[in-house]
Amino acid sequence: MKILFSPPFIDELAREEIEEVLSSGWITTGPKTKELEDLIALKYNIPNCLGVNSWTSGVIMLLKWWGIEEGDEVVIPSYTYAATALAVIHAGGVPIMVDAKDDFTMNVDKVREAITPKTKAIIPVDVGGVTADYDAIMSLVKEKEYVKQFEPQSYWQKQLGRVLVIADAAHSLGAKLNGQYSGTLCDITVFSLHAVKNVTAAEGGVIGINLPKPFDNEETYRLLRRFSLNGQTKDAFTKTKAGGWQYDIVEAGMKCNMPDLNAALALGQLKQYEHLLKERKRVHNRYSLGFKDLDWTILPVIDENKESCYHIYPLRVRASESVRNFIIQYCAERDVALNVHFKPLPELTLFKDLGFHKVDYTNSLKLFKQEISLPIYPQLTDEAVDHVIDMVIKAHNVALENKP
Repeated sequence: MKILFSPPFIDELAREEIEEVLSSGWITTGPKTKELEDLIALKYNIPNCLGVNSWTSGVIMLLKWWGIEEGDEVVIPSYTYAATALAVIHAGGVPIMVDAKDDFTMNVDKVREAITPKTKAIIPVDVGGVTADYDAIMSLVKEKEYVKQFEPQSYWQKQLGRVLVIADAAHSLGAKLNGQYSGTLCDITVFSLHAVKNVTAAEGGVIGINLPKPFDNEETYRLLRRFSLNGQTKDAFTKTKAGGWQYDIVEAGMKCNMPDLNAALALGQLKQYEHLLKERKRVHNRYSLGFKDLDWTILPVIDENKESCYHIYPLRVRASESVRNFIIQYCAERDVALNVHFKPLPELTLFKDLGFHKVDYTNSLKLFKQEISLPIYPQLTDEAVDHVIDMVIKAHNVALENKP
């Protein structure tokens, strides 16, 4: 049986949404993108949402809007995909890496140690469908000690008066913390709609704007939307209307808007996302049932105050890294695709060369050496899930016999 790792869910509803765009004669940013923005805002109680062409470009834009300058620090976890750090670097800032907890999310105690007067933002990362501890992080940035040492430079930094918290919610669309949806847990949230995500636009992202007063979230949406369109006062859809050609460029913006064609693909899944989440949970629970009684497995850690959206199933194995790698290779040779999330940033050449190998990422490294991401998506039948379980167990047993 051939098991792919993360194929997109594209059914007749998605095809209908795409065909509607193709038939309309308008394929870039327009009514479908706005429909997607409004639907995510409505579903998850987010004041305003903005579609962009990727998570990465969206965060670069946000950091530039926030006023990041050379030498400004942004605290991120060492256990994340490279885009989290690269967005900070491309915006002109310095990523400050901290270690992870056993649920793969940022260790807030380490964040406390990392904040300095140069800190302008924190980007916690939600991993596998589980949110970071935003209650603790938001409490931390509001503590008198850290508010007092905050050194605002830009207009917006002065308005907030503290460190900005941007959620890397690439994995957490539909997840909850204490009954509240991802998107409402901190100042700004950025979802990914990349090809392997729960809801995909092929490429794309959505920025959830949830800033406190004195910010006007609707006004911030309009400002960021303009910034995502080269600083242009009218989008292309509006300009094509009769007599609507005149426009102005009022700032040095970026070009990172989401096209309607991509938004349509995402809408086809989002409109049935509750059902898709139930199916992902079914797969997750079946894995847990299959692995729970084995002494060499560690099941995903999900606190009782958190509700996952089951983006990945991060199984951990009590074995050497070589055994973990053997399991993945053994299964691959038998058409069962497994993966790993993530290689800690200090293990990657770019960040090693920048000196980040010197940071303390002990727990992140331990997690990485143990972790195997199992396929988890609505199309997986119970029979297919059982096949994955059997193959992983068989691979582990063979590894112990061969001692790789």
